[in-house]
Amino acid sequence: MVATMMAAFLGLVGSAGYLLVQAPPPHAMVVVDQSMASSASSTGKPDLGRDFARASIATSKVAVATLGPTRASENPPAAARDERFVIKRILPIDGPIRYGEWHWDETGAPPNGPLVMTVDLEARVLSVFRAGYEIGATAVLLGTQEKPTPLGRFPIIWKKADHYSRTYNGAPMPFTHRLTNDGISIHGTKVEKGYASHGCIGVPNGFGKKLFAVTRLGDVVYITRGKRIGKGDSLVGS
Repeated sequence: MVATMMAAFLGLVGSAGYLLVQAPPPHAMVVVDQSMASSASSTGKPDLGRDFARASIATSKVAVATLGPTRASENPPAAARDERFVIKRILPIDGPIRYGEWHWDETGAPPNGPLVMTVDLEARVLSVFRAGYEIGATAVLLGTQEKPTPLGRFPIIWKKADHYSRTYNGAPMPFTHRLTNDGISIHGTKVEKGYASHGCIGVPNGFGKKLFAVTRLGDVVYITRGKRIGKGDSLVGS
């Protein structure tokens, strides 16, 4: 009897210990196979693992648990969503988006409507949405641990097609979209495995040219780490 009780107790402790140390499942703005994701190393370059991948965004979404009961009076009615920012289409991209690869397809998307970009630092993917329709997606270069790409919401404050860096010895930065006053930008570059930026978001030059043609000052870029959304969700979180 004692042996049976001890075995049951150890089983509970072992189970509880697993639950305490088990990491939550990885999430991404664009769902990603985390076993294929690159990460920045302390040397200033990303670790040279396999190319990152973007899996189908049709994957089931993550449920958010409520920590304890709440009274109905504590939950005010949700505000109506702006349908212009609700995701209505995701580009049908199969398999990984590899360094240097990009996709652009405006077929079926409204010619007008608010433009929103999302960048996920885990997936290392930038997506472009117009009126809720994804029209572009690309692999990107990001910052290192020493000079990371910042998280947050950033409107485009200025843009220039033929830009050269004053900070980095006149390095060409075509199709620049400036996001912060201290120089964080989206700009064209040669996107290759094993390289990183000084905090900027580097996109292939061909993609940068397409992007530059459709953006306007004030268009918003959301930079997140591991946020999963899909069709029917709002790009602005409302």
